[in-house]
Amino acid sequence: MVAAKSGKSWVPERQDIIWIDCNPQAGREMRDRHPFLVLSPRGFNERTSLVIGLPMTTAEYNADNPFAVASGPAGGKKTGKTSFVLCHQPKSFDWRVRSAAAHPMKRLPDACFAEVCGVLNQIVQLT
Repeated sequence: MVAAKSGKSWVPERQDIIWIDCNPQAGREMRDRHPFLVLSPRGFNERTSLVIGLPMTTAEYNADNPFAVASGPAGGKKTGKTSFVLCHQPKSFDWRVRSAAAHPMKRLPDACFAEVCGVLNQIVQLT
């Protein structure tokens, strides 16, 4: 685990971007290790060991996907590519068992996070 600045063990927080292994997968679900946008609050993530969120990808065909939100440049090995948050694939994972880790992108900017939440709400119609 990665230690936080305060000396406590790292726990993913809402709006964080983390690495998570999506395997095993089935059908059209995402597989392998991918960035993942955390939607659930830190308290929930810490107590349950689960994290609820949305997978991210640099697959270019998502530029035309009405349920994908462009979140900016990917960085790292994917420099020059756009990262997309897939709002139509909400998932929950046991982040401890799947060895989640902080992603270099760290956090989604507030405006982009609000857009993601808006698109997700169009799908699940919570509010």
